[in-house]
Amino acid sequence: MRKRIVAGNWKMNKTYEEALSLVSEIDNMVKDEVTGDVTVIVAPPFPFLQSVGKLTQGNDLMHLAAQNVSEHESGAFTGEVSASMLKSVGTEYVIIGHSERRMYHHEDAQTLYKKLKATIAQGLKPIFCCGEPLEERDTDNHFEYVGKQLHDSLSYLSNEEFDKVVVAYEPIWAIGTGRTASSQQAQEMHAYIREQLSKMFDAEAAFNCSILYGGSCNPGNAQELFAQPDVDGGLIGGASLKSRDFTDIIKSF
Repeated sequence: MRKRIVAGNWKMNKTYEEALSLVSEIDNMVKDEVTGDVTVIVAPPFPFLQSVGKLTQGNDLMHLAAQNVSEHESGAFTGEVSASMLKSVGTEYVIIGHSERRMYHHEDAQTLYKKLKATIAQGLKPIFCCGEPLEERDTDNHFEYVGKQLHDSLSYLSNEEFDKVVVAYEPIWAIGTGRTASSQQAQEMHAYIREQLSKMFDAEAAFNCSILYGGSCNPGNAQELFAQPDVDGGLIGGASLKSRDFTDIIKSF
């Protein structure tokens, strides 16, 4: 059975005190209200990782993620954070290839492949993001576009390395545009992603890979999205900054 996962990407939000308050609220709500088998991940900004992780240590459902990682292990790379550094403060997962990193920091497929390798080498689990912008969706090029993202960064991994990977699909065209991806559109792309993974790796590895939906998931649409056969959870943005909303999404399975 593949893992059911709800991951909260806090992006560049919250002060230190606000971060501790938020994760304490989430931790308590998860303990009190979540009874199902679900992996809950929180991804705060770098400075808060260790403190946030310590607050969730007693909760087996809660796990810690970083929002980015360097492809380098150490050296003269000012402002960068390595996978071994993340591991040393209790990080278990790393978000790699988020659409904002691709767009604003020009991260290409080769860079993302190096980040995947560096992350896996330290025993951490990558959450690899893919997804198409509006112009690719409107020209019916969305499958080819996402397929190329998958191939260009993931296909060079071994089966053993790929077993550590979680995939997150972000329909960039449905984030902040006023347009909404239906559960059917989400399922269609998730099924396509799984099909492509089965061509790069073996069918069992593809079947066992958790594929998360990352397009404006909220308490109102999470249950319908998570009911789709190839949607294994969500990579949550704005709603992860509100403890009630985030917990309600977790409870949507």
